[in-house]
Amino acid sequence: MLCKNRQMSEDCVEEGTDFMGCAQYRVEEDTDFMGCAQYRVEEGTDFMGREESKGRNQIGPGFTSQWISSASISEELPNKLAPTYCIQVPHSLGGKIARDASRGNGDMISSKVVPQEEAQRETLSEGRLEAESSDEAGPSWAAGPPSERLPPLGQEAPPPRRCHTDCLEAPLSRSFQRLGAAVGSHPWLFLLGPVLLTVALGTGLIFLPKEKENLEEQYTPIGSPAKAERRFVQGHFSTNDSYRFSASRTSSESNFASILVVSLTDTLLEPRTFTEVSKLDSAVQALKVVQEDGTQILYKEVCAKYKTLCVPPNPLLYAWQHNLSLDLSSLTFPIHNLSNHFIYLAGFFGGNVLGQTVGRSQRLVQSRALRLLYYLKTEDPEDSARSKAWLTHFLDHFNDMENSLTLEKTEVVYFTSLSRQLEFEATSKTVIPLFHLAYILIILFSVVSCFRLDCVRNKMWVAVSGVFCVALSVVSGFGLMLHIGVPFVIIVANSPFLILGVGVDDMFIMISAWQKTSLMESIRERLSNSYSKVAVSITITTLTNVLAFYTGISSSFRSVQYFCIYTGTTLLFCYFYNITCFGAVMALDGKREVACFHWLEKPDPKYASLKKSCCVPFGSTPEENGEDKHPMNLFFRDYFGPFLTTSKAKFFVVLIYIFYIISSIYGCFQVQEGLDLRNLASDDSYITPYFNVEEDYFSDYGPRVMVIVTESVNYWDGDVRQKLDNCMIKFEENEYVDKNLTEFWLKAYIQYMNNSGNNPNDKNTFMNNISGFLKVSPVFTYDINISSSNEITASRGFIQTVRVSMSSNKKRMLLQLRGIAENCEVPLMVYNQAFIYFDQYAAIIENTVRNVMVASTAMLIVSLLLIPHPVCSLWVTFAIASVIVGVTGFMAFWNVNLDSISMINLVICIGFSFDFSAHISYAFVSSTETSVNKKSIEALYMLGYPVLQSAISTIIGTLVTFSNVLVAFFMEEWKLLNADQQIMYK
Repeated sequence: MLCKNRQMSEDCVEEGTDFMGCAQYRVEEDTDFMGCAQYRVEEGTDFMGREESKGRNQIGPGFTSQWISSASISEELPNKLAPTYCIQVPHSLGGKIARDASRGNGDMISSKVVPQEEAQRETLSEGRLEAESSDEAGPSWAAGPPSERLPPLGQEAPPPRRCHTDCLEAPLSRSFQRLGAAVGSHPWLFLLGPVLLTVALGTGLIFLPKEKENLEEQYTPIGSPAKAERRFVQGHFSTNDSYRFSASRTSSESNFASILVVSLTDTLLEPRTFTEVSKLDSAVQALKVVQEDGTQILYKEVCAKYKTLCVPPNPLLYAWQHNLSLDLSSLTFPIHNLSNHFIYLAGFFGGNVLGQTVGRSQRLVQSRALRLLYYLKTEDPEDSARSKAWLTHFLDHFNDMENSLTLEKTEVVYFTSLSRQLEFEATSKTVIPLFHLAYILIILFSVVSCFRLDCVRNKMWVAVSGVFCVALSVVSGFGLMLHIGVPFVIIVANSPFLILGVGVDDMFIMISAWQKTSLMESIRERLSNSYSKVAVSITITTLTNVLAFYTGISSSFRSVQYFCIYTGTTLLFCYFYNITCFGAVMALDGKREVACFHWLEKPDPKYASLKKSCCVPFGSTPEENGEDKHPMNLFFRDYFGPFLTTSKAKFFVVLIYIFYIISSIYGCFQVQEGLDLRNLASDDSYITPYFNVEEDYFSDYGPRVMVIVTESVNYWDGDVRQKLDNCMIKFEENEYVDKNLTEFWLKAYIQYMNNSGNNPNDKNTFMNNISGFLKVSPVFTYDINISSSNEITASRGFIQTVRVSMSSNKKRMLLQLRGIAENCEVPLMVYNQAFIYFDQYAAIIENTVRNVMVASTAMLIVSLLLIPHPVCSLWVTFAIASVIVGVTGFMAFWNVNLDSISMINLVICIGFSFDFSAHISYAFVSSTETSVNKKSIEALYMLGYPVLQSAISTIIGTLVTFSNVLVAFFMEEWKLLNADQQIMYK
């Protein structure tokens, strides 16, 4: 033993402990050596403050050692003095180094080297530190990175290299250490404070909205071009649903009821089937509503009309009802000429088999389905209210009506203009009862996962308290948002499920840290130590989750904005309540531990044997057990960790990951965009089969699009008309347009002028004959806007879109049609009320990419600041990218569209994937083990079980809801531990 300073205790403790002592280390030949040792100064020393000293010692012929020592001690914690010693020895030096330390002094006492007589070698090799066994071995110290060759004597030595960045980590740990001491000293203050704050903020729940939510406002992009186009249409074109209704000319959705009739045979174009459909139509039109005042609402009173008659629900059915001898085998599609009266059948018949071409149409051989479309009055507010009352009655009695008809040859599905709103609200109402189930399941899981047979260390009631802390944060966060006027939308009702799952994450981490403290310490010291250990970990997870959600506030969708601001703010409250209220609960439970521990030390002899054996396994006391080691922690350390670090396991993990990432990248190119309206309702809703039938049989024809001339142009000028004709030809040549179904008043008017012998190139003649033309063709009455100065300020025509059932085709069609309009020499604009929803296809990619990039950048910055290893921070960011690619790719495989709802899930995935990766990686880089495998095992031992608890609790918190808001979330959980393991490998 080379301890020269006899002021130090002669009892040198075993290597690896945290007490004062001395240690011998052997430096192998031809190696570099640099390392640090940390020692704890026990209570009773008189050293206060901080001392640092640096120097260079000549330790042998031609060799120099550098050393630096520092010691600091906190006045609040006088037993936490931790001097640090570092030494560098040249690579070629062989021999032994002895390190001694003086009790209560931060200086290095001696540094001896016994040089070898072998020649020095010129090349560097990897250093190996080997603790020399002796009767009085000292504490071990971890080898750092290889040192560079020291400069010649007389030159200043470079500072030792560091790969850890703790500019924020250390101050944060010290701050939490002080906070933990304060909570441990005054637990009741920190327990009651958050409770009173929750009571105050909870009063904001009285502002929960009572009115219905506008789905269009919440789920369509802010600043959508289609909304500006709609305002233009509403300002320049009028309609009249009481006298001259035209569905394609309306600027917004009308009140309607739609019934899809599907034949049980190959075709419904036969009299018996039409007879059955006619009975259904008559039964629908016979529905009447009896109001509270005794008045009735009949279908004929609220139906949209063309002149004096209700608009027929199906033009061919209407013709057959008035002419039963109509030959259903000689029909043409999409336009049928019935006695020189053209019937438009596109959109009314589906599942068609077409034959030979007849003019602009084809022979309709078979048709499997037809549509009955009942339009109701919408424009007048009073008429609209009566129409909605009739539609509500229709929805309430349709199933009974269908059963009474005993349909044999057909089956029917139905939908109304109210269905989306009603089903969305009904689905949201089912969420409220699920809150209770979710909290019960989380409490049960927390109790089971934290239950111990050791009555001293049992933490099941502490876990229950942690769940209630999360509930307090939900009330506080929601109450604060309602107080300041942030709108509460239905989608926000799903937020508590996520918060519940995420909120208990920090709880499990804090319990794990607390259980690694000693019962011999005071409550104040134990909580202080626990807070110091979890400071960085729970702060990282909170910052990343909150930043991820606050990134969503910049989204173009209001539903995403409100969901993210509610969830992000509530997570902040969750963090605040965990380090105050839940910490106070742990402190109070610590007092129970102490009381129980003292009882075990001096039990009642009458019951000692029985109770001691029940409370503490194998009849040992907590003091005898030493550190509290949960069986799951031992599983990760002794079984899972060693298995995962074997070469075969690494190979298969990498192989599986390669397959996963390739599949995910492929899926990313297959994912569909846009909100599927079926996802706004429950799986057993009546609107789901309706949309399924519509997709199967009526997807060939899309919306009928207005082509609007937005400015006053000289229609009588032949050149202007030619330019306009060229633009219409470009529209008709588009792949998503049927050129045979174009309708434009100007073409019909020029034909009318030529037939009447008038000159269409003369301004006065052109303008003066329009009124006569509209009398002959009244259908164009609302397509021409003529000002009081007899000037055409705007006009419109119509084109028919086809093959736009897929969201990707809708997006391309929308962009291509707008592109044609923009490039036309005549100022044009295209519009259909469906474009309000189609705009999300163009906006969703941009919003998703922006949110993901901003959130990922924020994650990288946070990790660089708080994770003491820059390379590790990069791998955590890589894990986030990997999870995002995986979730996006598997969305395609699971038929989940990329829309405003799934975009929320991608933001959630960023926060969640960073949580688990940060926990494991921080434990990995903080490990004092020398090999990466041992670091991985220690990281899994320290945090594997809390991370597993957090993942399971999050899944439990979301499993109880059937809303599509959380569908994509489940796809990312199973990827996270694999991503964490990849980080540890790198």
